[in-house]
Amino acid sequence: MVTLRRLHADHAEAVLAFERDNRAYFARTVPDRGDAYFTAEGFAARHAALLAEQAAGTCHFHVVLDAAGELIGRVNLVDVADGSAELGYRVGQRAAGRGVATAAVAEMCRTAAASYGLVALTAVTTLDNPASRAVLARNGFTAVEHLTVGGRPGVRYRRERLTA
Repeated sequence: MVTLRRLHADHAEAVLAFERDNRAYFARTVPDRGDAYFTAEGFAARHAALLAEQAAGTCHFHVVLDAAGELIGRVNLVDVADGSAELGYRVGQRAAGRGVATAAVAEMCRTAAASYGLVALTAVTTLDNPASRAVLARNGFTAVEHLTVGGRPGVRYRRERLTA
């Protein structure tokens, strides 16, 4: 259904188009990235910084592709340390509600264990994002802490015992 590909320099154009196309949609549930992110120069600098973090092994960034090879989402592992990382993901509006996020997170959990040697993941979402909360629950994450995310009530989730 979906394929994860590790982020590469040649993904820049497709990722920027995906982010621009879905900016308003994403802003409904997560803080906006700001105008500078969406400029060619701002995005190029950010993309290069992400690739540098990935090369250092502190983060692992991925694009989510549909059966036709079109970019429909992103899924990332950040702050990798001590066998754990924080999971983040976003699926574009046209692919939402089709199980893409659930499948991408499931694949990322397998990849985290098999390719990166991770044993646990955390994730954060807001209480007013029931779709994201459902994706995490379907993938074996449990709520462990209430917190504030971008000024809104949120929850931190954790999944232990990742398997390849």
